Parts: sequence; C-alpha cells; structure tokens
Amino acid sequence: MKRVAVYCGSAMGAQPVFADAADALAAAMVERDVDLVYGGGKLGLMGRTADAVLRCGGKVFGVIPDALVNLEVAHEGVTELHKVADMHERKAKMTELADAFVALPGGIGTLDELFEAWSWNALGYHAKPFCLLNIDNFWNGMIEFIDHATACGFLSAQRRGQLLVAQTPEEALKKLDEAAGTAAQGIVW
Repeated sequence: MKRVAVYCGSAMGAQPVFADAADALAAAMVERDVDLVYGGGKLGLMGRTADAVLRCGGKVFGVIPDALVNLEVAHEGVTELHKVADMHERKAKMTELADAFVALPGGIGTLDELFEAWSWNALGYHAKPFCLLNIDNFWNGMIEFIDHATACGFLSAQRRGQLLVAQTPEEALKKLDEAAGTAAQGIVW
C-alpha cells in the first residue's frame, strides 16, 4: 500500500480532536511511507491533513475540480495537483491514484466519496479497501444505520464486511494494509 486517499471535511469540525486526528493520520502515513491522495483543497481537515503530511516530509497528491480552483481553494503547495473538470472526474482520479481509502470526519462530500468508493468496490470496478476512522465516535450513527440496512436485507454480510472501522490512525492503516493484501477483484454480492 503506497498511497491512501483520505476523504474528510472541507471544514475543521466543532471539536479540536478532529484536527488532531488529521495530524496523527498524516504522521502515521509518513512513518509507513504512504503518500496522501486527497481532494486538493487548502481548507478544513483536507488542508490540515495535506499540510501535516508535507510538514512530516511526505508526498501529497491533490485532485480538485476546476470550479473549486476558480474559487481559490486549491492547495498549490502539494507535491502534485491534478485539476479536473468535475466531481465525477475527481473521484475517478482519486480512485486511480490510491491503493486504499480512509474517511476522517466530514460532511456530504466525504459521504459521497466514501459511498462511491464502496459501490465501485462492490461492483468489482476496483478491489481497494476502505476504512472509517471513527474519531470521537463520529461515525457511530452511520455504522448503526449500515448494520440496520444489513439486518433488513439490503446489504449482504460480505458487503457489510467490506466497511472497515478503526479508532486510531495506526489501526486504520494496519487494517487497510491487511485488506489490500488479500483483496480480490470481482463483484461482492
């Protein structure tokens, strides 16, 4: 696992623990020689994570739609910044560049990216694992809903099992690395 895409908020969130988690994830990635792929912005947890990886000596690959570049939110100090036409192209490029995905706390964009990565995985378009970094129990409500959807018969146990959950950055990277090593291409019913 050489590159991990991190999905996270373009806001910092209401609790300092979210920014601390971005810093800790960045440090853990650089320690493991894992590059960052992310949404290319300089704001919120996105910018915080990119800055922390760079500060620790790591490489950062940003992918940002032209509309956000025009709003002057692009992080021009990253290792490589890919400017793309739209959000669909952004998600496709991030998937191409990454070996795995981790979700820090975030909003609608984070959810969109996470669920598209999961859908593409389930449909066999890629076999890259993904993990929720459950900082301060941020993801508990969604995990409960996913378990509810599974109990109601809308997710198989195998598909539910794809969603990894970790409490620390180190645990997330370990789980992703293990899952990447055993991933098999194909549809997950």
